[in-house]
Amino acid sequence: MSASEDQTVISIGIEDEMKRSYMDYAMSVIVSRAIPDVRDGLKPVHRRILYSMYESGFYANKPYKKSARIVGDVIGKYHPHGDTAVYDSLVRMAQDFSLRVPLIDGQGNFGSMDGDSAAAMRYTESRLAKISHTLLEDIDKETVDFQANYDGSESEPKVIPAMFPNLLVNGTGGIAVGMATNIPPHNLGEIIDACVLYIDNNNIDISELISVVKGPDFPTGGIILGSSGIQSAYLTGRGSVVFRGKCEIEDNNNRQAIIISEMPYMVNKAKLVEKIADLVHEKKIEGISDLRDESNKDGVRVVIEIKRDAVAEVVLNQLYSFTQLQTSFGVIMLALDEGMPKVMNLKEVISAFVKFREVVITRRTIFLLNKARDKAHILLGIRIAVSNIDEIIRIIKSASNPNDAKDQLMEKSWSCSDIANLIKLVDDKAIIGADGKIHLTEAQAKAILEMRLQRLTAMEKDKLEADLTELSKEITEYIDILSSREKLLSILKSELLKVREDYATPRLTEIIQSDFEYDMEDLIQKEDMVVTVTLSGYIKRVPLATYRAQKRGGKGRSGLSMRDEDILTQLFVGNTHTPMLFFSNIGQVYSLKLYKLPLGNPQSKGRPIVNLLPLKEGEVINNIMPMPENQEEWDNMHIMFATSKGNIRRNDLSDFKKIQANGKIAIRLDEDDSLVNVMACSEDDHILLASRQGKAVRFPVNAVRVFRSRTSDGVRGMKLADGDKVISMTILHGIKASMEEREAYLTIPVEKRLEIAKGDQEFTAEELGVSLSKEQIIELAKAEEFILTISENGFGKRTSAYHYRITNRGGSGIVNMVLSAKTGDVVASMPANMNDEIMLITNNGKLIRCKLDSVRITGRSTSGVILFKTDKGERVVSASLIAETSEEEAQVEEDIESESGSEE
Repeated sequence: MSASEDQTVISIGIEDEMKRSYMDYAMSVIVSRAIPDVRDGLKPVHRRILYSMYESGFYANKPYKKSARIVGDVIGKYHPHGDTAVYDSLVRMAQDFSLRVPLIDGQGNFGSMDGDSAAAMRYTESRLAKISHTLLEDIDKETVDFQANYDGSESEPKVIPAMFPNLLVNGTGGIAVGMATNIPPHNLGEIIDACVLYIDNNNIDISELISVVKGPDFPTGGIILGSSGIQSAYLTGRGSVVFRGKCEIEDNNNRQAIIISEMPYMVNKAKLVEKIADLVHEKKIEGISDLRDESNKDGVRVVIEIKRDAVAEVVLNQLYSFTQLQTSFGVIMLALDEGMPKVMNLKEVISAFVKFREVVITRRTIFLLNKARDKAHILLGIRIAVSNIDEIIRIIKSASNPNDAKDQLMEKSWSCSDIANLIKLVDDKAIIGADGKIHLTEAQAKAILEMRLQRLTAMEKDKLEADLTELSKEITEYIDILSSREKLLSILKSELLKVREDYATPRLTEIIQSDFEYDMEDLIQKEDMVVTVTLSGYIKRVPLATYRAQKRGGKGRSGLSMRDEDILTQLFVGNTHTPMLFFSNIGQVYSLKLYKLPLGNPQSKGRPIVNLLPLKEGEVINNIMPMPENQEEWDNMHIMFATSKGNIRRNDLSDFKKIQANGKIAIRLDEDDSLVNVMACSEDDHILLASRQGKAVRFPVNAVRVFRSRTSDGVRGMKLADGDKVISMTILHGIKASMEEREAYLTIPVEKRLEIAKGDQEFTAEELGVSLSKEQIIELAKAEEFILTISENGFGKRTSAYHYRITNRGGSGIVNMVLSAKTGDVVASMPANMNDEIMLITNNGKLIRCKLDSVRITGRSTSGVILFKTDKGERVVSASLIAETSEEEAQVEEDIESESGSEE
C-alpha cells in the first residue's frame, strides 16, 4: 500500500478485544447450543431435528425412515455441526430411560441403561412420536417466528408451538460458558394440572403449585427421599434431590436377597453392579454372598444374595452409602427467557409457558380469521355474481378478452342489498356505497371468471349460502376469542387437558417423606448417652458407660471444663436414636437426633447450640425436649405452647414429626410476644400459667382444643393487666377430688401431709380432724404437688397446687404471690419436690444453689422467705430447677460433682 493511499488505523486494546470476543462466544454457546428455551424446552439441535422430521413428513402414522437420512437432512439444512452430535441427540430423544415422554419413535438398537451405545445411524430407523405432533401442531399457521438458516437458503423456527411444558416434562441438562442447567423430568399430568391452576389464578401461591407437582418423575422410577430439596428447587430454582433405586428384600429358603427392580435416573446399571462387586472384593461390604444381573426386556432385576449371618437391612444401607444406588440430582432451573438466561422457580417456568401459549393461540386465531375472511370475500363475490348472473354473462360475452371482462366487472356497481349485513360481518375489505351497491375486487372478479356453470344449480346455491353462514360463525368466533382473554384462556386450558387425557401416565417415581439421616441410622449403633446442657448454651453427649465405670467415692478424673459462671441446667439419659426438639424464643422448632450432638468426655464443655442449629440473630433455644424414639407413640401425645402475652395453643405432637434441617415455624408470634414454654401434656393434665405481677390461672388441658395449624398464635389462656406478662407455664396432674375435699385435706398440717405422701400409714382421719376417709387422704397426699415461686428480689415460697382452684381458661387468675417493693416482680414459678434444688442467677452474674427443703410451704397470699440477699440494683433474672433425678442420672451427677471436687 502506498503512503498516499487513504488509510485509517484503529488501536484496540487486546484486553478489550479478548473480553468482547469471549463474550460473543459465550453468548453464542448459551443461546445457540447449550441452554434450552423456556417456551418449548428444547435446545436448537433438538428443535431442528423435530422440525426437519415434521417438514419431511416422517409422522407417527407413516413408516419409519433411516436415521442416517434424518441426520443428513438436519445437517444439510439447519445444523452445520458433526453428524455424531446430531445423532446422539436424536438417540436420546428416543430413549425411554432418558426422557419421561420420548419425542422420537425409534426402531432398532438405541442403547441401554448399561451404557451400551446405539447402533450406527445406518442401521436404526426413526419417526416422530405421536406426542411430538402436539409440540409441532399449528407451526404452519404463523404461530411462531422463523429465521434464516446458516446459509440463508432455508428458514427454520426460532421456537416451536409446544402444546405442553416440555421443559419440565422431559427436563434437560447442559453446560454453557459460566453457567449450567440441570432440570429433572416430571409427570405430564401433574405439570398440566399445575398449568391449569395457574391459568385459573395467576396470583396463585407457589406452595399450591408444589402441592400438585409433587416432585420429579424419573423415567426409570426409583424413590425420592424427602421433599426439602424439591421445595428448594421449586421455590428458588436451585436444590438437590436425593433419590435411590427401588429395592425389596426377599426371603428364599431361609436366605435373604436384595432385589433392585428400579434404577436411579442416569445411573449406569453395569457400572453399579461392577462397583458392588469391587466393594465385596475389598471387604468394605462383607454380607454379600452372590451378585447377578437378571434384567431382561421385562424390566430391571439385580439380585444381591445375603449371607446367612448378615442383616439385609444393614447391607442395603451400606449399598446406599457406598454406591450410586443412592445419589442426588442437583437441580438448576436455568433456561432462556426472552433470549436471556435466567434461573426460574416453578411458577416462573409455568408462567412463561402459559404466556407463550397465549401468544401462539392469538397468532393462530388471527391467521385463521384472515383465512376465513379471504375465503368469505371470494364466496361473497360469487354470491353477487349468482344473484346477477344475466348481467354477468352479458358483460363476459361482450368483452373482447378476459382482462377486459375483469375490468368491466370491477367498474360496474352491483346490487347487494339482500346480503349487505352478511358482507359487513365477514368481509372487512368490501366497501358498500350510499346507494347500497358494491364494487367487486380484482380477486372476486377473477373468481367469477373462473367460476363453473355448475355453481348456478339450486344445490350449489344452497351450498354457497351454507358455506357463507358457516364462515360467518367462524369469523364471529375468532373475533370473540381475540376480544376476550377469558375465552382464549379457556381454549388454552382445553388443549392442555386434551394432551393430559391422551398422553398422561401414572407417576413412576415414588416420594417418601424421609431424610437421608433417618436411613443412615441403621448404620449407627444404639448406645445410651448422657446429654448435658449448660446455662450459657453448651451441649454435649457422653456415653453413659463412661460414668458407670467410675466407682463412687473414687479419686476421680479431672473435673468439668466449664467457666466459673456456667452451670449445668439440664441433664437426661437417652440413646443415640432419641429424637430431640429444640424450641426457640421466636417460635421456631428444630430437630436433631441425639447422635448428631457433639460427642465429648466428662471433662469437655461441649459445643454451643448456636453452632449446631441455623439460628437467626437474637434467637436462642429456651426449650429442649427429648421425644419417644418410636414415633408411633407421638400420635397419642399432645404439646402445649404458652406465650408471654397469655396465649396458649395445643397441637398433636405428630405435627412435629418431620422438620426440615432449617427448622420450621412452631407458633406464630407478634413482634412484642415471645415463647415462654413448650411442654408435652395429656388430656387428664392441668395447665398453670403464672404472670410477672403475681397472678396465676389453672384450667384443664381439654379446655384448649387441638389446633391443626402451626401458624396460629392460639387462644387466650390468661387475661393480663397492663404491663403484665406470663413468665411460666406448668403442667399439673389432674385432680379427681372436689374443691370441698381439697379444702378439707389442706387443713391437715403440712408436715403430716408430707409424711403420709412418703408412706406413713400410722394415722386415722378422726385424729386429723377431717371429714375424709383414710384412703382419700392417702390418695390426695400422693398426688399433691407444690408450686415454687421466686421473685426478682430473691424471695421464694412453696404452695400446694391444691390451693390453685380450677377456673375457666382466659380468666385474670388468682393471687400466686403477694408482691411489694420489697419482693419485686415474679421471675419464675414451677412445680418442685422436697429433694429438688434451685439455682438463682442475678443480673450481676452472681449465683446461688440451695435445697428446697429450706423453703417453707405456705399459702398463696404470702410473700415467702428470702432465698438470696440481693444488693442494691441487683435482681434475680433466672431460676433453674435441678429436679430430683433417676438412679442413673443421680449416679451421673454424683460422678460429675466428684470429678469437679477432685480437681479443686
